[in-house]
Amino acid sequence: MSFFLTAAFSYLLGSIPFGFLLVRIFRGQDVRQTGSGNIGATNVARSSPVLGLLTLLLDAMKGLAAVALTGAIFPGRNVLAGVAALFAILGHMFPVWLKFCGGKGVATALGSFAILAPKSVLVMVGVFVAVILMFRHVSLGSIVAVAFFPLLVWLLRDYGDTPQILVLMAVASALIVARHHQNIRRLLAGLEPRFHWRRGLSAGEESGVKRKQ
Repeated sequence: MSFFLTAAFSYLLGSIPFGFLLVRIFRGQDVRQTGSGNIGATNVARSSPVLGLLTLLLDAMKGLAAVALTGAIFPGRNVLAGVAALFAILGHMFPVWLKFCGGKGVATALGSFAILAPKSVLVMVGVFVAVILMFRHVSLGSIVAVAFFPLLVWLLRDYGDTPQILVLMAVASALIVARHHQNIRRLLAGLEPRFHWRRGLSAGEESGVKRKQ
């Protein structure tokens, strides 16, 4: 019963589509009709950098809240905290409110994993930033950081001597990488838009994304 309660609560919390709601409320737009069509922070930032940052924070907070509340309700049940993280990420990826078409789960995973494996998250953030600085691809930074995350957790023994948590985090990481399949194809074809610090995506790069979707 505790497993099902944790899974259901975490899924519902993770499924709150903050990016979609913020753009709808403050811009009167459907974020799914702009840019990449994703409801995550990167695409929201194309409409409004401020809303993009707010989306990043809120998406991370819902993952963090799912794990923290599970720990408070079921103290000492470390595996349930891992379940909460996985289902919060699944909720973000497949929200029932948007016909199961959601985001890629990076920010929600960041919040969830920050409690479960804080040392590894710090290294993961460093890897993410380093890849963006070198290649100027946000998607590539996300893919590389998330792909290496389970290895970092294992090397740093950052899973509290509970192998089940490591397995759950590895499953979540694999799902996040899989959700980037379109980005991976564009990266291999040399068509993935680059991140520009001041002007975001150029019109030509955005149109290139839309043509490939």
